[in-house]
Amino acid sequence: MDLPFLGSDPTQFPRVETALEDPSGLLAFGGDLSSQRLLSAYQQGIFPWYSEGQPILWWSPDPRLVIDQNHLKVSRSLKKSLRNKGYQVTLNHAFDSVIRSCQRPDPNRPGRESTWITEEMCTAYIQLHHLGHAHSVEVWQAQQLVGGLYGIGVGCAFFGESMFSSQTDASKVAFVYLIQHLDQRGFTLIDCQVENPHLSRLGAYLIPRSTFLEQIHGLKQQPSPADTWTQQTLRYFPLCDN
Repeated sequence: MDLPFLGSDPTQFPRVETALEDPSGLLAFGGDLSSQRLLSAYQQGIFPWYSEGQPILWWSPDPRLVIDQNHLKVSRSLKKSLRNKGYQVTLNHAFDSVIRSCQRPDPNRPGRESTWITEEMCTAYIQLHHLGHAHSVEVWQAQQLVGGLYGIGVGCAFFGESMFSSQTDASKVAFVYLIQHLDQRGFTLIDCQVENPHLSRLGAYLIPRSTFLEQIHGLKQQPSPADTWTQQTLRYFPLCDN
């Protein structure tokens, strides 16, 4: 496999068009997880994804999984969870706890028997959070953290990374709240990276990588409203159910 090795310049990546078709989107390896390199990667439609013991691998899959408010699907059972489970949803209240919960393997969930979120990744994304670039949504029940997600915000673009749930639909609740919150602030697209059934059932859909890059090019240059990432309790808007 002829794969480019990243040098010392944290802003330089190969053109995404050169990514492999098999495995889909594998672009390069090496480098580090410095904040500058991570932000540069996301702005170019690239993200790191690797397992413990591997070199850092960088990806830009084609097609790309995305979601927006217009495609969001709220099932009847999820509506019940949104209304009746007594969940409270907050933004940026417990980033460290969310990423640690996402890191924890779950032997009862296919694909989550082991973790791809290495200790190095945890440290890097916590640093991004302290710098104001990485954000979390938390779901609480009886003052206990029962679900959540985290990702990267660049302008009016959001790049989702991972989610977790220890109670029924808790991660889905976090996802719905986030989409509504961002939609009201001009975020017309959320990156979900690669296709998976969990997100597809919520309305995520595939678009060509070239289309994805065109869209995020405009969104990442738009400044997000001042209250987008302030620590707060999020609201749910039932009229958005459809």
